[in-house]
Amino acid sequence: GRRAAGWDAPDAALNSLAVPALRNLRKRARAAVRNDPYAYSALDRRVSNLIGTGITPRARTKDEALRSALHELWEDWVAEADAGGLLDFYGLQALVARMVEESGECFVRLRPRRPEDGLAVPLQLQVLAPEFVPFDKTETTRTGNRIKAGIEFDRLGRRVAYWMHRQHPGDAFEAGQYHQLVRVPASEVLHIFEPTEAGQLRGVPRLAPILLRLKSLDNYDDAVLFRQEVANLFAGFIRKPAADSTFQQVDPITGAAPQHDSDGFTPMVGLEPGSMQELLPGEEVEFSDPPDAGNTYVDFMRQQLQAAAAGVGLPYELLTGDMRDVNDRVMRVILNEFRRRIEQLQFGLYVHQLCRPVRAAWLDMAYLAGALHLPDYGTRRREYLRTRWVPQGWAYIHPVQDVQSRQMEVAAGFTSRSEVVLRSGYDAEQIDQENAEDNARAERLGLHYASTATAPEPDPQEESSP
Repeated sequence: GRRAAGWDAPDAALNSLAVPALRNLRKRARAAVRNDPYAYSALDRRVSNLIGTGITPRARTKDEALRSALHELWEDWVAEADAGGLLDFYGLQALVARMVEESGECFVRLRPRRPEDGLAVPLQLQVLAPEFVPFDKTETTRTGNRIKAGIEFDRLGRRVAYWMHRQHPGDAFEAGQYHQLVRVPASEVLHIFEPTEAGQLRGVPRLAPILLRLKSLDNYDDAVLFRQEVANLFAGFIRKPAADSTFQQVDPITGAAPQHDSDGFTPMVGLEPGSMQELLPGEEVEFSDPPDAGNTYVDFMRQQLQAAAAGVGLPYELLTGDMRDVNDRVMRVILNEFRRRIEQLQFGLYVHQLCRPVRAAWLDMAYLAGALHLPDYGTRRREYLRTRWVPQGWAYIHPVQDVQSRQMEVAAGFTSRSEVVLRSGYDAEQIDQENAEDNARAERLGLHYASTATAPEPDPQEESSP
């Protein structure tokens, strides 16, 4: 009808709409994160919930000795995973998540190393900004492959290569080298982004739906802040009567004619505590009365930030820290919904696109370098690759009640103790081993704790009684 006549809703594919806008979306999203406290808070809290201390692997092979060897070698390699030497593998996970949230996507190159480099496994990871793959490179190769937004596809629609700059196009320290493009096989590149439409080529920044709202809200908030700053300036204005030939102005302090500046105005009079200023005949003092922030400022900001929080997929309370009128039951509902969405991204995006291919490349290089003895690796590779990825566990909302409910679940057989431990972000086998070592040490030292108490042996008489 008439109200929808001006509604512009293009029917083009997402690639046609998003790819040409990526340059503006990225730079505006990055500027918002660097300058807007709410944009920074949104991304910072999302990354801390997505990755935390890291998404860790648990090998699922039934060979206990092999599981232990895989775990030890992985822990040795984690500290050496970064090609830049600044982060470990779990730090790289957080960096990748931050770039995906802020810029919409990032690329990770698998960089094999030489055995003489002295790494636990001769493999490192290089995280690259999305600008390394130009989104405006679209053409057909001589072999008939199609390059779309810097990604080369074969005739079956599979990604076979990425065309990358040798240096970051926006790096001022590498001027003149960014125009060189190199074809990198897709087997060496991980493209991390969240697709929201089938066939999507490039990722869109998380802040895209709320960028304009955050910019307008920041301008409004800054204007109110400046108005309050001006309002705090205590100023007074002296009104004088119109000039009259019969009226002669006299300085009440000196009795002489008042002195004027070169522009014809009388210098301003400063006020000091306890001072009494005598005015000239006919003069009056009028103080400024600037407007305040208004009674609707708080409610307006709250409503706008609630819309921004909804647009970025973050609870309003976590975005702003405003816990007014929120009790523990409401907070549990809010966090449960938020955690469900976070777990969807953890397993559907970061485990699938980042962790699994990195683990596969790591295991291949470990076998080829002789760091692991894996019999019949060629035929049993799928078996060796079976891994369960465990994110950092969620903190208890009610520690006593939450622990008791998990104990009841295990006792009723609804879940296993290993599953409960994994949901907490730990390894059940490691906890069992540590408990055994703690109990043995306590028994050797003659210490007695509640955790070392053993279950009482059954009474034979009670067993024989009806």
